Amino acid sequence: MKKKRILVTGAAGFMGSHLAEFLANKGHEVFGIDNFSLGKPINVPKNITFIKCDLTDANKTQAIIKKIKPIFIYHLAAWAHESLSQFTPKLITENNLNAFLNLLVPAINNGLKRIVFTSSFSVYGDQQPPFSEKMPPKPVDVYAVAKTAIEKIIEILSQVHGFEYTILRPHNVYGPRQALWDPYRNAVAIFINRIMKGLPPIIYGDGNQTRSFSYIDDVTPYLAKAGFLDNAKDEIINIGPREENTVNELAQIILETFKSKLKPIYVPDRPREVKHAYCTNSKAKGVLGYRTTVDLRTGVLKTIEWAKKIGPYKFQYLTQLELSGKSIPKTWAKKIL
Repeated sequence: MKKKRILVTGAAGFMGSHLAEFLANKGHEVFGIDNFSLGKPINVPKNITFIKCDLTDANKTQAIIKKIKPIFIYHLAAWAHESLSQFTPKLITENNLNAFLNLLVPAINNGLKRIVFTSSFSVYGDQQPPFSEKMPPKPVDVYAVAKTAIEKIIEILSQVHGFEYTILRPHNVYGPRQALWDPYRNAVAIFINRIMKGLPPIIYGDGNQTRSFSYIDDVTPYLAKAGFLDNAKDEIINIGPREENTVNELAQIILETFKSKLKPIYVPDRPREVKHAYCTNSKAKGVLGYRTTVDLRTGVLKTIEWAKKIGPYKFQYLTQLELSGKSIPKTWAKKIL
């Protein structure tokens, strides 16, 4: 990789901090942006130039982009909450779609050459898995609608204004630096945080939902490569293993790794949760050279070893949801995680 001036958004978050660190270690001049709404200062890599900024602030974002003039952007900043988005549609749209436009417009005006956008497998909705990039997006939640809109905006504006892009759709990424304090997403982190407190995992529905779980070290290098490979230009690519597991299997693996005798608690389904979601990865293998090196049991062990070092967190709930009603999961309504 030739040395580039790169901006990574969400650089204090889980995936963003790993990617910013990886790119800086490759010798690139890396700038990071985050507002610490979901990320933590402790995650910010020491070898990048970090700027605290909320991308919903259009004027501040424009000023930063004008000063940095990044030619490459990796956009990972997001409120990645599928189920929560049905109760906070304004929050999710403002911090995903609108924030992205606040970033993209000045970036184009200041010489953007290529953007790598971290989208989501949620854009596929409840179609028959394994999801292939050839499938049209069919989002079933507000978060996925925002991700789909961003993908389409990138495709349209790239043709008009001449910048390159790669859109990546990772699924269920987990590992060290994950947000243990977030009660709304990421079963791996929620289960681990509860068990460290001596509490059993809480599973929505019957636990037979199927997912592919991607360890962070099997994702970060390919996110980075996507910005530099000619054959990844203007492509949409799934990232993650082909193997899928049920949520019950995930909970059991985590409990066994902890050597815990706790038993899961089952609560009603979350509204509009897709039951079976996993993807093909043949395109990632062909274009990016992707391969899975860390299986779920090994990845869980590594994540638990990290989590034990920092200890359990108190879950951080939103003060109030935008929409109320009987359909709110009781784990959120009563803040019982």
